[in-house]
This record gives sequence, C-alpha cells and structure tokens, in this order.
Amino acid sequence: MTNNICVLDDTKLCDQCQECLKCDLDPSKICDNCCKCLDKKIKDYESIIIDEIII
Repeated sequence: MTNNICVLDDTKLCDQCQECLKCDLDPSKICDNCCKCLDKKIKDYESIIIDEIII
C-alpha cells in the first residue's frame, strides 16, 4: 500500500482499489487511453492534468 492520496476521493489514502483506472465510458473495462471520453467531456477551454506516465 502506498501513502498517496486517492485521486477520486482526496479525503482518503490510496488503497489500490484501481477505481481510478476504469474507463469513463465503459466501467467494466480498464482505461486503454483511447481518448473517446475526451470528446464528450472537454471543451476548447478545458484541459487535463497528467499526474504520471506509466510505461
């Protein structure tokens, strides 16, 4: 277990539940970075923050 703050609930520590890795469009799958959700959520004036790049 890590001592990082949960990205979905900043009131608790990360417990490795991996809820943050789920696809926004299809919660039954893990995000594969297809970016289809960005078209639906992000307008011209919004942006995303990249916390980490996992290779």
